[in-house]
Formats: sequence, structure tokens, C-alpha cells
Amino acid sequence: MSTKKKQSFLGGAAILAAAVAVVKGIGFFYKIPLNNILGREGKTYFDSAYQIYNVLLSISTAGLPLALSKLVSEAQAQGRENEKRKLFSTAIWMFFALGLAGFAIMFFGTSWVAARLHNESAYWAIRALSPAVFCVCLLACMRGYTQGQGNMTPTAVSQVLEALSKLGIGLALAWYIFRLGMGREFVAAGAILGVTIGTVLSMLFLIFYLLTHRSTAETLDVPSARGALAGRILAIGVPITLSNSAMSIITLVDTSIVLGRLQNGLGMTEEAASTLKGAYGYAMDMVNLPPSFVFPVTMSLIPVAAAALARRDRAEANRIISSAFRLIAILALPCGVGLSVLATPIMRLVLPAQPEAALAAGPHLRVLGFACIFICVMNLTNAILQTYGKVQIPIFTVITGGLVKIVMNYILVGTPDINIHGAPISTLCCYAVIAGLNLIFVWKYSPGRTRYLQLFAKPAAASALMGGAAWAAHGFVSRALSGHSAYGANAIATLCGILAGVIVYAVLVVVLRILRAEDLKTIPHGTKLAKLLHLR
Repeated sequence: MSTKKKQSFLGGAAILAAAVAVVKGIGFFYKIPLNNILGREGKTYFDSAYQIYNVLLSISTAGLPLALSKLVSEAQAQGRENEKRKLFSTAIWMFFALGLAGFAIMFFGTSWVAARLHNESAYWAIRALSPAVFCVCLLACMRGYTQGQGNMTPTAVSQVLEALSKLGIGLALAWYIFRLGMGREFVAAGAILGVTIGTVLSMLFLIFYLLTHRSTAETLDVPSARGALAGRILAIGVPITLSNSAMSIITLVDTSIVLGRLQNGLGMTEEAASTLKGAYGYAMDMVNLPPSFVFPVTMSLIPVAAAALARRDRAEANRIISSAFRLIAILALPCGVGLSVLATPIMRLVLPAQPEAALAAGPHLRVLGFACIFICVMNLTNAILQTYGKVQIPIFTVITGGLVKIVMNYILVGTPDINIHGAPISTLCCYAVIAGLNLIFVWKYSPGRTRYLQLFAKPAAASALMGGAAWAAHGFVSRALSGHSAYGANAIATLCGILAGVIVYAVLVVVLRILRAEDLKTIPHGTKLAKLLHLR
């Protein structure tokens, strides 16, 4: 592959990575105030609706847009404009049918779905989100089509527009309904409605974009029949869909089991169970944040690895994969350790209006901080295995980890002395099993045997020292500020702890030579960054 093509690959990945960073940043400013408004009960109603949405979303959009993107890219490379257009017209009807089915399940089966989750108060949140399933299916088709033509900008713009609508409309609705004194279930529904409006606006943007950027090129190619094209899309997309949607399905089942065991196993009311589950949901929000920022950094390397494998350049492919692992270790390990060490102070910092919920969520985050590391490793290794063409393996490992999670939750959450504290333990074990199995398979199928000890040892040691520095700094400042405002003292102490950890870790990364110049050179502007940091 030429240097120009490599740069176009990386440029597209960089655009999407930047969009993800912006979207997650907006999401942070959406989730933090929203969690303070919702309370623990409302948080559970919101999460229940969103988890159903995620399942239907994964089934309909996880693999098929990638398949469409791949086929459109191939048709464009061959100059087959007629086939490219027919691929899109065929796919749009497939996505229309999937979206309609998802909408029908959520809208007309709202009561049944809420009852299966042991969370009937989530009724209005589920119903408010139902139109988003239909819109997002059409969004996925249009995004796959534009990405297949090498244009990542429409996808990036539509994602940011969606996030801004969620922030500006959803948060405002939730606050307004809360001020009216209505129940938490209606506050959750108002927040969810912002998500639905965001998908509608994003869909309208992409429709407008496609109508104003239609290709007028004429070719003489004769496209394949619609049935054949649909079959090719399904053949590529279904295995990826099964892999990517398995975890969403398992998480939904897991939610039903947790709430069911708390109510049926321990005799709690729905409200009491929702309150306990809400504290766990607060901790999961914090855990899911670092992987969202970390993964796009390494994902920019995967297309280059695929190109190296296509050229049979095993040494280059192995170098790129090792760089991806090194970056994951450098970024994920300190995030996980930091979340665990400063768990309760962080929850108190982000939940000023819910002090009791923050104290309840702290122990969950202490366990889940380490799960964050395994989530990052799982995401990367899934992508690597798919790059190697081993698309069935992530399906097997995710299902295996999911079964571990479900069985452990059933046992632990149903034990009176453990109850909700069994949920983060089972989540940690789930992702540890998936990441462990994936690492074994990556080692087996990689062009060169990946040396995990060399890749992870130094970042792990640096992260441990960083955690100690953060803990010590937080404790020192907390004692110095004792007697002042409880929230203000904790906020200052937590920020000082984070700052101390960042400084210590940054120094150790340079001193221990954990990061190499070659890890950055395939990332846009990475060479300049390596020179700035004096990396070799």
C-alpha cells in the first residue's frame, strides 16, 4: 500500500477518533449533571431503557454498516458506480426493515419489555426511546455508505450533532420535568427524549448531505442482482454483528437478573432494588469513559496492520500490533488504577447533589476500576482478531465471559451478605475472562509471538507508583483542609491527587522509556510528537 493510501486510512481514523473524543466529552457534560438530577432510582430507569436500545442498536448496526462500507469501497476502487448505487439502495431497505422491527418491539411491547426487566417504572423511558431505533438504523446505512467512499466527515459531524442535541435538549427536558416535581420515571423519559431528537436531527443532516452530494458519474458496469448484493452484505455483516451485539444482549440479561434477584431473591421492592442498581450504574458510567477515549487512539493503527498483512509483511504487522498494545497499556493501566485508588472521592466529586449515592457507588468503582483495564484490552484484541480474519473467535470469548457474568451475578447478588456488591465482582471477572482468552488467541495467530510481559510490565509498575502518589496526595490535602466545606475539600483533594498521579506517571513514562518513537510514527502528527518528547 502506498504512503498516500496509508495516510488516507489514518486521516479517516483520526477524524473519527476526534469525533469520538468530542462526543464523549459532550457526553461527560451530559451524564454528570443528569446523574445528579436522576438520583439512583431514575438512573436505573434510564439505564434499563438505554440497554434495550443498545441491544437493538447493536443487532441492526454493529456489522451491516461495516459490510456495506467494505463493499462500497471495493466497488468504488473498481470504478463500478452503478453497483455502488445499487448497494446503497439495497441496503437502505434492509436497514429500514430492521429499524421498523426494532421500533415496533420497543413501542408496542413496552409493558412486556419493562416487566421482563423487573423494572416497570422504566415504561416511559423505553417508549420515548423507541423512535430512535428506527432513525439510527437509517443513520447507520448512510454512514456506512459515506465511509465506504473514504469520507468520514459526514459521520463525524452527525455524531457531534447527535451528542449536542442530547446535551442541549435532553438535559434541559430532564431538568424542566424535575423542577415540575414529577416522578423520576418521567425525568428519565425526558432525558431519553433528547437522545431520540438527536438521532432525528442527525438523520435529517445525512439525508440532506447525500441529496446534495450525489455522484453524477456514469459507468457501463452491470450491477449484481439485489438478492446477491443483500447476501454479500449479510455474509460479511452477520458474524461481526454477532460478536459486537453479544455483550449488549448479555448486559441486558444481566440487568434483568440483578433486579430480579434483588426483588425475588432478597425480597426487596422494585424501588429499593432500583436504588441499589442505580449506584452500580453510576460507577459503570465512570468505567466506560476511559475506553471511549483510549480505543480510538489504537484503532488508527489497525488499518495499517491490515494493509501490512495484505502485503505479507509480517514484521511490519507485528510491529504495529505491538505498538497498539503498548499504547493501550500506557493509557488504560493508569486510568484503571486511578479510578480504583480514588474511587469514592471521584464519585463524591461528580455527584455533588447525590452525596449518599456517591458513597454507595464508591466501593463499586473500586472494583470496576480494574475492569476498565480489561475492557480496553478486550476492545483492542477483538479488533486485532477481526483484522486477522478470525471473526468467530470474539463471538466465542464474549459469550464465555458473559456466561461467567450471568452465573456469578445470580449467585452473588442473591446472597444477602453480598447483594448488589456481587455485580461489580462479576463484571470484573467477565471482562478478565474475555481479555485473557483474547490475548491467548492473539498470541496464537499473530505474525510474531507478542511478548506481553515486556509490553505490560513497565506500564503496570509505573501505574502502581502513580496510584500510590495519587492516594498519598489526596490524603495529605484532605487532612490539611479538614474542617472546611466537605464537598470543596474533597474536590480540591481529588484534583490534587489526580494531578500528582499524572505528573508522576508522565515522568516515569519518559524515565523508564515506556513509550517509543515507533509507537507514534503511524499516528497523524506522531513524528512531531515523538521529537517534542525526545523519544527514540
